[in-house]
Amino acid sequence: MIPYLDGNRVTLLCSGAQYFPALEHSIEQARTEIYLETYLFADDQTGRRIAAALCRASQRGVQVHVLLDGFGAKGMVAPLRQRMLDAGVGLLVYRQKVSPLTLRRHRLRRMHRKIAVVDACIAFVGGINVIDDMNTPGQVPPRHDYAVQIEGPLLAPIHYEVARLWRWVALANLQPRGEQSGPPEVDSSPKGTQRAALLVRDNIRHRADIEDAYLEVIESAREEIIIANAYFFPGIRFRHALGRATGRGVRVVLLLQGRVEFMLLHYASRALYGTLLDAGVEIHEYHQSFLHAKVAVVDGRWATVGSSNIDPFSLTLAREANIVVDDAVFSGELRTSLRNAMQNRTLQIARTSWHRQALWRKAPIWLAYAIVRVLLGMVGYAEKH
Repeated sequence: MIPYLDGNRVTLLCSGAQYFPALEHSIEQARTEIYLETYLFADDQTGRRIAAALCRASQRGVQVHVLLDGFGAKGMVAPLRQRMLDAGVGLLVYRQKVSPLTLRRHRLRRMHRKIAVVDACIAFVGGINVIDDMNTPGQVPPRHDYAVQIEGPLLAPIHYEVARLWRWVALANLQPRGEQSGPPEVDSSPKGTQRAALLVRDNIRHRADIEDAYLEVIESAREEIIIANAYFFPGIRFRHALGRATGRGVRVVLLLQGRVEFMLLHYASRALYGTLLDAGVEIHEYHQSFLHAKVAVVDGRWATVGSSNIDPFSLTLAREANIVVDDAVFSGELRTSLRNAMQNRTLQIARTSWHRQALWRKAPIWLAYAIVRVLLGMVGYAEKH
């Protein structure tokens, strides 16, 4: 069961153009503490801007905690890191030792969450890293992504999760926790009318919470399912659930990455297109820029925004965080944004033309699929997922 809480105000933020000004404003207003978790923290215009705001907060006495992933943020340049440390920012790294030559399962367990909590009264959750929307070679339009700003009772579980993970990583790294003796009381008083929940994926108690929530709502869908996902490589349970939905007459729409970012996964995921198209699923590839979204809307009422892709990395290995909102107004806003993105910015894949592709076009797809399946087997990923 999804742990919904009533009385929240959840605001949709579309890409960095809306997210970073809201985050920076909250950091500038901070008086007691800041927690920031991010997979990537780039030394670009946006990264330096957020780092500077965190430094200013620390210098005025705010307890600032920044948690980075050891693999995702391994390219964070030393000067930027040192500026933050010199300003008193607490900075920890999740699983710092990373070897690209190993496929051991525990080495692939990353911290992929993107969460910020300021003064225990406002939070941000989504799929947006601390990186400029334009920070991709050859990209002209900005990266397409989403986050949400949250106020209300949902602050309590979000604050608990970030504080708990900070303490765990500090202990694992034999570092002082850097927390104040009297942390602020979480402001969980009602701020709105929206019903929402926090879902996390970890490797202990919440191994399948996000995937199970998707499967639950897909099985109950009656009219429409729209899923926008940057890296879509679902297991057999997920694919069968989508097929059963179309069999009930539900319109199922996938908005997927059209540009090649990670070549192996890009081609491997396309090996699933034929089966999905045969089941009646619509597939739209986003080509205007890089799609980084991990969102969905079901029946115009249920919506999720977060960090979790629908692939083995997110669903079985990484720490992830998604917000689920049961609210027609919020879901309608997200649905409108997704529909706008699909107008004149996507290419819909036709079933007949897909199956009629020349062999030379199909060959790299099936080769990539075979390689990915071997790699998944090596790290212990089971097809039942």
